[in-house]
Amino acid sequence: MALSVSSSSLSSPKIFPNFLSSHSFPLSHPISFLFLRTAASLTPQKSSHYRPPRALREWQEYEEAVKRKDLATALRFLINIEKNENDNPLEKSGSLSTESTTPSGLGGLGFLGGSMRDWDVLDTCLNADDMRLVGTAYEFLKHKGFLPNFGRFSSIVLEGTRNVTPTVLKSSIGLEASKFSPKKWGVSGSSSVALVAFLGGLSYLLQQGIDIRPQLAILLGLSFTDAIFLGGTCLAQISSYWPPYKRRILVHEAGHLLVAYLMGCPIRGVILDPIVAMQMGIQGQAGTQFWDKNMDTEMAEGRLSGSTFDRYCMVLFAGIAAEALVYGEAEGGENDENLFRSICVLLQPPLSVAQMSNQARWSVLQSYNLLKWHRHAHRAAVKAMESGGSLSVIIRKIEEVMSSSR
Repeated sequence: MALSVSSSSLSSPKIFPNFLSSHSFPLSHPISFLFLRTAASLTPQKSSHYRPPRALREWQEYEEAVKRKDLATALRFLINIEKNENDNPLEKSGSLSTESTTPSGLGGLGFLGGSMRDWDVLDTCLNADDMRLVGTAYEFLKHKGFLPNFGRFSSIVLEGTRNVTPTVLKSSIGLEASKFSPKKWGVSGSSSVALVAFLGGLSYLLQQGIDIRPQLAILLGLSFTDAIFLGGTCLAQISSYWPPYKRRILVHEAGHLLVAYLMGCPIRGVILDPIVAMQMGIQGQAGTQFWDKNMDTEMAEGRLSGSTFDRYCMVLFAGIAAEALVYGEAEGGENDENLFRSICVLLQPPLSVAQMSNQARWSVLQSYNLLKWHRHAHRAAVKAMESGGSLSVIIRKIEEVMSSSR
């Protein structure tokens, strides 16, 4: 099962926050979610493997698989290469390679000893239909030492009270609970400034005798059609060209990505183009697709443990937490809340509104603190997204920052 989170700034102010017992929750019926895609020298050289001509051709096939976004082929090649190297006593003893079998520091990330091409397998995940393959790709890279921080906090025992009231939330991070509630467009933030400017300009034109109401009616009609039939994709595409708005989306999605990564949930990809998001069935302007193996297994068995639900909620509310951390309040996240609520009502017994509110507040508090502890990694992820970096580049930047800060 793939889970997907998406950001949206067109939402009404609401918070669905937190309660969770340690026992498993039975489900009323099975459900599924779509969340929120060189040649080496023939003589031994430093930091490089000896590659016979056949191996060179195979690496070319690997690069072609990466270009085709063929995860199965690319991953099978890397696993076979790893197996062959482990079976080769010369390479295993280091006679033909200076790579360390136990990576550490930056060398373990592929900057000194590892192969940079191994990272490219992450860029093939977006087109993968089998999320188990995506999970295998992350496990393989972690085993190779490229992803030392993947799942670093998957087993962490979070301290503090489970009863997170608005007062407790404010005393913990200094923000009112309302700051974590998605906002309607034009109600707060930069969107309210844009709305005031638009209404002021319209009033000025009418005072000058320029009547644009017919054109305005057409625009409103087109916007209504876009909202009904395309989920607001066209408006989102236009809005994405506005730098402040675009950066807020990046901050939101980087929050989802970083928390999912640290909690050990493989990321399939980050979709930042509203049209591509619509084509992939993601509600909202953007989305981060991740997978939780435990949640997939448990929900197939008709249950959901407390720890798995906690982890899922933390990833789900990480976008809202990231916006609050950077801007002091969140504007997007309506679809995140809707997905959270859809899960809660399927539990047996369903969570009450008060319990959902408490669970959401608890989750956003944990995600906020996790992002605050790794603020530099979050900034690195945002910067990589801003420059158009692929998933492998984004995760490599996260690992660089976290490894250098140790």
